[in-house]
Amino acid sequence: MEAGIGEGHGAVKGARIAIVGSGPAGCYAAERLAKLVPDGEVDVLDRLPAPFGLIRYGVAPDHQGTKGVARVLSRVLSRPPAAFFGNVELGRDVGLDELRALYDAVVLAVGAPLDRRLGVPGEDLPGVSGSGAFVGWYNGHPDHCAAAPDLSAVRRAVVVGNGNVALDVARVLAKSDEELKGSDLSPEAAAAIAAAPLEEVVIVGRRGAAEARFSPTELEELGRLARARPTVRPDDLPAEDGGHALLPIFRRFAGEGGEEPMRIRFRFGLTPDAFLPGPDGRLGAVRFRTAAGGEEQIPAQLCVTCIGYRHGGLQDLPTHDGAFRNEAGRIADRLYVVGWAKRGPSGTIPTNRSEAHAVAEKLVSELQPSARPGREGLRRLLAERGVRAVDFAGWQRLEAHETAAAVEGRVRAKVTSLAEMLEIVGRTS
Repeated sequence: MEAGIGEGHGAVKGARIAIVGSGPAGCYAAERLAKLVPDGEVDVLDRLPAPFGLIRYGVAPDHQGTKGVARVLSRVLSRPPAAFFGNVELGRDVGLDELRALYDAVVLAVGAPLDRRLGVPGEDLPGVSGSGAFVGWYNGHPDHCAAAPDLSAVRRAVVVGNGNVALDVARVLAKSDEELKGSDLSPEAAAAIAAAPLEEVVIVGRRGAAEARFSPTELEELGRLARARPTVRPDDLPAEDGGHALLPIFRRFAGEGGEEPMRIRFRFGLTPDAFLPGPDGRLGAVRFRTAAGGEEQIPAQLCVTCIGYRHGGLQDLPTHDGAFRNEAGRIADRLYVVGWAKRGPSGTIPTNRSEAHAVAEKLVSELQPSARPGREGLRRLLAERGVRAVDFAGWQRLEAHETAAAVEGRVRAKVTSLAEMLEIVGRTS
């Protein structure tokens, strides 16, 4: 048994708890709560018919090993006392105050779905995209597939940011179709990327190479691509490695040659200052301030900013630095928060698990018995409003459809239309 509150010790019998958000943090909170209140109700709501949040729509499509954690999370949602309520959006279908009246406690696991903005001129030009929107597009998110980026004239792409999301964007753009076998990249995104006349991807950071926040494993992965070669200017690297795990990798990139048709170029010490339009009104170049106070322009037809995420706020709940104000996960009486909404957009999937478990234990230790209606009350309210909630069996029908529809070389064909998702979910087996 894990450390903390044990089953049967301090738990409230028959407790009814709602979790808003079915990404890793929400599912891990449900995992722990299901053990702590096995005779209660742990209801997980999500605004989409498909669960798992960033596992499905944020992790790169060619990193199926990481996406495999969805199998573990599936077991959580498929077993009592947990239940899945997909296609139920907080604020649209049910209010936070209503959930708090229906349940003994509510946990917000709503993530940080909006892109941070740089706040510089030209940020709304066609050809400029935040990483949430761009990654959402190639990952088949219904919110972002209707407005697919136009890559037909993109010869150079600039990726702003020195974290793993920047590497994901660069790698997906640079991989050949053969290298993408076994992924779940959509045929539409794959065709758009393959048809782009892309010659170079420039990954730009405002600090130096020693301050980059890439993981060594993902940085090394760029050095094994079939049609692209990463490069870095030797002068951009410090004289000594100083034990920094990334610098030896960058040095290899600086010394390697090759005849690959595409380059992935690293630049450091550049801060975005403006996005400049080209003759067609789309992005034509990105202007940067240099560390020495000068100015540099990099011509580009696409720029993806990978500078972090933020949430859109909720009612009058106070926020700070992209997260809801909280004390060890507690926002207010019977209201808790986990994941990015708790600490801001940082940390790994294992971080979410340990943190969500800790918040779940805190919640149960503070829970008071009540006679709130919980699940049945939510079902009645949604039925009165004509909301078509998707249960776990409905999600399984959608998943089976996507798996069966996969084209050669792909593990699934994601349905990207919300209406089509609901139509498939409604079919009887």
